[in-house]
Amino acid sequence: MNSDILVEIKNIHKSFSRLKVIKDVSFNIPPGEIFGLLGPNGAGKTTIIKMMLGLLKIDEGEIKIGGYSIERDFEKAIANVGGIIENPEMYGFLSGYKNLIHYANMNYGVTRERIDDVIQQVGLEKRIHDKVKQYSLGMKQRLGIAQAILHRPRLLVLDEPTNGLDPAGIKELRDHLRKLADEEGVGVLVSSHLLSEMELMCDRFAIIQKGIFIETKTISEILSTVNLVRFEVDRREDALSIIEKYLNERAFSISEMVINNSHIDVPVMRDESALLLKQLVDAGILVYRMQPMTKSLEDNFLEVTRGKSVE
Repeated sequence: MNSDILVEIKNIHKSFSRLKVIKDVSFNIPPGEIFGLLGPNGAGKTTIIKMMLGLLKIDEGEIKIGGYSIERDFEKAIANVGGIIENPEMYGFLSGYKNLIHYANMNYGVTRERIDDVIQQVGLEKRIHDKVKQYSLGMKQRLGIAQAILHRPRLLVLDEPTNGLDPAGIKELRDHLRKLADEEGVGVLVSSHLLSEMELMCDRFAIIQKGIFIETKTISEILSTVNLVRFEVDRREDALSIIEKYLNERAFSISEMVINNSHIDVPVMRDESALLLKQLVDAGILVYRMQPMTKSLEDNFLEVTRGKSVE
């Protein structure tokens, strides 16, 4: 297996009776990346995850984790995986620590030192000996992550992990995932229909719509695409002349420029907007404001799914 690929999903299909719910989906996840499956409820995200975990049979295609086929070498493949499907299930009458002990006893080689280490990683040192029924949902999520990474998996799979969390709990979860990816090299697969959280959490994401893989993008690709940059200037006619010449020289589309009484929206690469600014200033034009009108993840999602609702 290529050492740069942790998860390899090739042309997978899944049908229930005559209804095809997953149609020829493929993507890879390298170590240390937070990869998002983004799509509306019912798009097929959970079905993909269940096939990855061996909970559903793959009709066609192949899934490899750590180089092992989830169908032919299930035990070796799944040994690389820790996961939480929606809310983590714990014994409420036991303390967080005893829950971890119970889970550790089902996994070979998990030491008390490892348990203490993951407790510290998720920041539960002060409450780990309290009963889980006294935990907030955010604390239960942290304990769930501790449980999921006890056996040092290379891949962490989280299905809709922010469900029911308040903003503080979501930020805590996001910070813990970033730390796992950056410091431990853990690959993370997160599914969600929450656009704003995926934009903050993920390095790269795949858009799934009605079981079909539509597009994969990195957040940096979104930020570097041709977008509108808003200029508020004096001497608007002189500024327009300079802007039009600049666009023509670089083969950008003048037709996408938006002219308003108070501003001019110019379709330029974000990095090149500074060069246009310099030309305006050198011509003696006052620039009161320059604001990148960068497409958000929501804009991109609505564009590639043709504006269909995500709720």
